[in-house]
Amino acid sequence: MSVPTSSTLRKVVLVPTYNELPTIEPLVEQLLKVPDLDVWVIDDNSPDGTGVVAQKIADRTPRVTVLHREKKNGLGKAYLHGFKRALEAGYDRIIQMDADFSHPIAQIPRLLELAQTYDVVLGCRWMPGGGTKNWPRYRQLLSRGGSLYARRWLNLPIRDLTGGFKCFRREVLLGINLDGIHTTGYAFQIEVTYRAIKGGFSITETPILFTEREEGTSKMSRQIVLEALLKVPKLRFWLQ
Repeated sequence: MSVPTSSTLRKVVLVPTYNELPTIEPLVEQLLKVPDLDVWVIDDNSPDGTGVVAQKIADRTPRVTVLHREKKNGLGKAYLHGFKRALEAGYDRIIQMDADFSHPIAQIPRLLELAQTYDVVLGCRWMPGGGTKNWPRYRQLLSRGGSLYARRWLNLPIRDLTGGFKCFRREVLLGINLDGIHTTGYAFQIEVTYRAIKGGFSITETPILFTEREEGTSKMSRQIVLEALLKVPKLRFWLQ
């Protein structure tokens, strides 16, 4: 049996949105410049019309699909919906990223290249060659502290556990019991990676420059931080 090459694999990037009207059109245009990459927008019924604009783009090109959800229900729920639909559609590589240009589109080919060797590839801000741009000091401390907190509790070697720029082989998402995931925000990023490691999948990190959004507002909240503080320790016991 022949081994699939990068050019024959089906690849999709999942982009959850809620009130991302200023960035959605230019973001999709940039993503479509990546060869052989489909773009799925997962919109939580944005009142600013993000989903409407995304659908107009999708109507013009078969490489773009919009998954319209009824309401805002957390980042994790949006990704889980996208993961399941992408698996049903037969995609081999599934990338996740933010809608605000904080994740570098130019690094997507690098994620896909590394995914030829590893099951999961994580974009990392906290390793040599990585970093952040225009990010407030408190956000840097929150992110670094969150990763350190999770590393200590879960005994993981990953440097950027709270990052949201990732590429999965389909086998990973089929093997980690998506229906059993308990978390939604920062903790969702941690839980998915932890489940992959516990499942025996190989993981690597690659440096990225994370750029603070210039349009729209951050979705970070106290509730998201509190969820991570409370649920990360429980992951250790849920996934014995």
